Amino acid sequence: MVSHFECQLGSMPLAFETGKLAQKASGSVVLRYGDNVMLATATMTEPRKGIDFFPLTVDFEERMYARGKIPGSFFRREGRPSTNATLIARMTDRPLRPLFPDGFRNEVQVILTPFSSDQENPFEPLSIIGASAALTISDIPFDGPISGTRMGYINDQLIVNPTFEQLQETKLDLLVAGSKNGVVMIEAGSEQVQEDLMFEAIKQAQSVNLQVIELQEEMADTIGKEKSSFHFHGFSPELGQLVKDTAGHKVSDLLDNNGFEDAVKSLSDELTESLDADHDQNEVKDAVESLMEGEFRKRIIDGGPRPDGRGAKEIRSISAEVGLLPRTHGTGLFARGETQILGIVTLGSVGDAQKVDTLSPEDTKTFMLHYNFPPYSVGEARRVGSPGRREIGHGALAEKAIAPILPDEDDFPYTLRIVCEALSSNGSTSMASVCAGTLALMDAGIPIKTPVAGISIGLITGEDDKYVTLTDIQGLEDHIGDMDFKVAGSKEGITAIQLDIKVKYISMDVIQDTLEQAREARLFLLDKMHEAIPEVREEMSPYAPRIVSISVPVDKIGAVIGPGGKTIRSIVEETGATVDVQDDGTVIIGSTDGLASDKAIKRISDLTREIEVGEIFTGKVVKIAPFGAFVELLPGKDGLVHISELADHHVPSVEDEVELGEEITVVVKAKDPSGKISLSRRMLLDEDSSGPSSERSSEPFRGSGRESQSEGRRGSDRPPRPKFGGPRDRNRRGDTRPDHRRPRSS
Repeated sequence: MVSHFECQLGSMPLAFETGKLAQKASGSVVLRYGDNVMLATATMTEPRKGIDFFPLTVDFEERMYARGKIPGSFFRREGRPSTNATLIARMTDRPLRPLFPDGFRNEVQVILTPFSSDQENPFEPLSIIGASAALTISDIPFDGPISGTRMGYINDQLIVNPTFEQLQETKLDLLVAGSKNGVVMIEAGSEQVQEDLMFEAIKQAQSVNLQVIELQEEMADTIGKEKSSFHFHGFSPELGQLVKDTAGHKVSDLLDNNGFEDAVKSLSDELTESLDADHDQNEVKDAVESLMEGEFRKRIIDGGPRPDGRGAKEIRSISAEVGLLPRTHGTGLFARGETQILGIVTLGSVGDAQKVDTLSPEDTKTFMLHYNFPPYSVGEARRVGSPGRREIGHGALAEKAIAPILPDEDDFPYTLRIVCEALSSNGSTSMASVCAGTLALMDAGIPIKTPVAGISIGLITGEDDKYVTLTDIQGLEDHIGDMDFKVAGSKEGITAIQLDIKVKYISMDVIQDTLEQAREARLFLLDKMHEAIPEVREEMSPYAPRIVSISVPVDKIGAVIGPGGKTIRSIVEETGATVDVQDDGTVIIGSTDGLASDKAIKRISDLTREIEVGEIFTGKVVKIAPFGAFVELLPGKDGLVHISELADHHVPSVEDEVELGEEITVVVKAKDPSGKISLSRRMLLDEDSSGPSSERSSEPFRGSGRESQSEGRRGSDRPPRPKFGGPRDRNRRGDTRPDHRRPRSS
């Protein structure tokens, strides 16, 4: 049976349909928002033998037919997920994961397939809502529903679920996922907005979420399936109590004298040998880890020191350096405790921009930040391959944090790439990448608006709603703790946020406290970075390209490109500069050699400028006809010197006076409406007594009085009378000639 449900979401209705498509799935929902149509499905299988984690997979399957486009790949079909698809999948996975039962090990797969894209409304909120709806009405154990709402900020007004067009103008791009009880996930990018505005936007987004959650609850009551039972994977309460009774007195000392992992291993090995053989070794280990986590939480809640001795708001030791590598365009090394990131900046021309082939209207990117996480950064040895979801996600977050402080493209027409290498990892490498990337930009001489830094805030919760927020969490605190709240920004405000939690939700009080705590930490980090490099370098690296932007008339773009790109390729080959032509007539020229750039600019200017009557040119004879010679004035632009205008005497034959390939100096005599150009050599010869040709060519030629009167009598709209002469021997010419002309044959 087909069922329909609908509610208002922002400026338009959100519609659900079930019972028609993908009925084999455990849960299946078709969502429609505007002309966006997406199928969300959820399925579950039995757990794999020996699995010790919850295998949740969320896939966002981009289909180019959704926007009426054939994929741009060689195979003309979709291949590996795009960066955009990966980020949407991650953004959907993160709020779902905490809402599955502890000890649940069944494999769950959520697939989101856009069928239609209106190119107006983004899919991110729809993906979170669709995944939640499919899980909510299915038989899969899931403590939902949840919803996702995107917020913008335009003209001092908060906007619910802004369109792609509005996102180009907004100062805030915030996505909040929430359950009925509180916030589950936050993702944000912004132009240095204040904490109070960010907090207000989060609250408003959550209020919208509650409306959509109510609709999903209605769906579950109407058509929802009964939730399946599942086998609990983990240690029994009896084993937990036995471990506590046996080794509880040792936990505190072990935490003080050993690292967490070493302490867990040593104690679990000891207990495995002493306890009954009926107890599985992995279960004993889990029980020991749980016992130690409990001790750790109690210590923090009671105000005790963190594992490395720091207070709750204390940041690890900081170091920052710039200019480490001689041939790169800019480098920055940032370390916070054992976390160390090397940021490297590369500048390129607009032609180096990344081409984007997704369901988003965006087709190119001129700023990219890529994050690498090699195995040696955590002391491991494993296969190195293409970037995974984690690397893509961390890079996107750091990119989002830095993008608002980059110079405008009109003022700085470069393509920028930052690569952040995680050399050592012990907590929050993404926020350290923000710091390292900023240092590298300043070292590269890129005129950023202001430096940015990032910090991660953790959370430890206890009984009676007690909690402690921890500044600059390290790996252990991230593993044990309940939240990873990353905040990046400048002294003026926030540029990026990412919140992930392990508890069911967090309250608005926690969010408000965290934003303020992160602000204090961010200011401290910015001061430390200032010590390494107080200001942006005045000069860019000598190995970085110099980019010059010029404008040409739109109707002259074809002249610059040439047939099949022939002209622009010749400019690049001859000058060594890069040349990128935009649709609006902007031409961007890049080269590390200033002379090459100047040469390319001149070539382009010559191709696009208008030739004026009276201008003097020295050009090559490119064609000879019985009635005159064609001279190349500028690349692709020829003019005709009529036989009567070749000399100040009678010329029986054109070949008697000039040769093919010879360079001669001519003046523009006339232009007709069709663009044909008439040239004269004779007019310059008549003026030869006035001085050297180099002096004459410094300003447009005006002609002698006799010539001007003649032109006046003839009329400007009357073309010169054609004169044709047969070939004559050069020896028949007169024997009086100016010195600069070809010597007469004897």
